[in-house]
Amino acid sequence: MLTKKYIGLFLSGVVALSTTSCKDSHNDTGTEFAPNMYHSVAYEPMTQTDGELNTINPYGMNMRVPAKGTVARRSFAKVQGDSVNAKLLQMDLISRNISKDDMAASEAQLSNPFAATEANIESGKVMYERYCQHCHGEAGKGDGLVGKKYAGVPVYSSDALKDINDGHIYHTITHGKGRMWAHASQISPADRWKIVLYVHELQKQ
Repeated sequence: MLTKKYIGLFLSGVVALSTTSCKDSHNDTGTEFAPNMYHSVAYEPMTQTDGELNTINPYGMNMRVPAKGTVARRSFAKVQGDSVNAKLLQMDLISRNISKDDMAASEAQLSNPFAATEANIESGKVMYERYCQHCHGEAGKGDGLVGKKYAGVPVYSSDALKDINDGHIYHTITHGKGRMWAHASQISPADRWKIVLYVHELQKQ
């Protein structure tokens, strides 16, 4: 008898909770457990809770207005002129507008913003050893430890590859080709271009 009484009280409590926590408005979450897990107490720049104004920033917004003198990324290359950073950004912007399937466009439009100095080539070698050597081999002969198992890795100094240009190599590193996967998420644009410099050294062998 006592058990039935407690079961009845429990069920009536569940019904009462469900009727009070469920609202018609999709913006009303009803009763929440640990609300800080759902609503950040920090001012998140990319979110704005309805009805809550930021009391610190202008216009009551979490996102702040850019600082005076801020230059849009797409305009940076023009502002900086012929500096290496400007050329690097310019090549990055061009490459972003080239389809991953359009190798010819990369070959025609992309050129290395870094000069083939000893320091840049050495930096490219370090990046090559870190990201490429396991497949392509120390000398670019396609005989890396993974390449021996992952058949079809090309030889850079072969007749088919010894004359490919900056844009071709950069495009391949960025988007992948054949059985090679894209490496854009692992390697920065600057490091990709330095790898290109080192691959040119391997093409000469």
